[in-house]
Amino acid sequence: MPGVIFLIQGEKLVELREEPYDSEDLLQKLLADYPRILAGDQINSENPRRWLLIAREMGVPDAQNTSDRWSLDHLFIDQDGIPTLVEVKRSTDTRIRREVVAQMLDYAANGVEYWKVPELKVKFEYSCQQNGQNPAEVMQQGLGPDVDYDRTWKTVEENFQNRKIRLLFVADEIPKELKRIVEFLNEKMQDVEVLAIEVRQFSGETLKTLVPRVIGQTSQAVSLKTTSAIKWDETSFLEKIESDIGKQERSTIEDILSWLKAEKIMI
Repeated sequence: MPGVIFLIQGEKLVELREEPYDSEDLLQKLLADYPRILAGDQINSENPRRWLLIAREMGVPDAQNTSDRWSLDHLFIDQDGIPTLVEVKRSTDTRIRREVVAQMLDYAANGVEYWKVPELKVKFEYSCQQNGQNPAEVMQQGLGPDVDYDRTWKTVEENFQNRKIRLLFVADEIPKELKRIVEFLNEKMQDVEVLAIEVRQFSGETLKTLVPRVIGQTSQAVSLKTTSAIKWDETSFLEKIESDIGKQERSTIEDILSWLKAEKIMI
């Protein structure tokens, strides 16, 4: 059943009713023009994700030095250089239930293997130049004023090498079958974040609003991603002990570690 949003303008109540997108291409264009629709604050509330579009209709080969076999709707990176693959489907497209998952996994497996970061960089810079824009300035506008252009591309390359990527399924409505698959994949894939984003459209009078909602962040998935992101050393381990259970317990652990080192049980 279509939803309704009520907007108060002065003393007037404006009713915005949910309506479908006229075409899949329209939703794709909205994401390209307004990447913030991808709800980076919902993906990470403490450090909201910011987005930079590298290419729309990004070709994906299935072998080295061959022509592209598939076309990914969008390739973004975030401020941590994490490649983010986005595939868009309307809820009326029956492929959104299962086929889109296999499709995305094909893109991810082959893109990670065969995309070359220098080529992605050239593609991005060519697009900027076609629009009369400076690539470094475009990156700072999208990812933040403190990002370093060359370092960001280096980080993108490192993330590809480590298979650290993000997969986003975007639709006007996420069916329950896709929701279950996304949650399962996100819980089981340690280095790959798998999410769905529902972007509902509401219109009324001369107004239009988009309401994004992130799906797939179960508590188990969030715990897995957070734990895997921590790089422990002795100092950080001891600080965590003190923070969680107290200074006395930290002191006890430090004594145990000192004894282990002295006995050459731990180097």
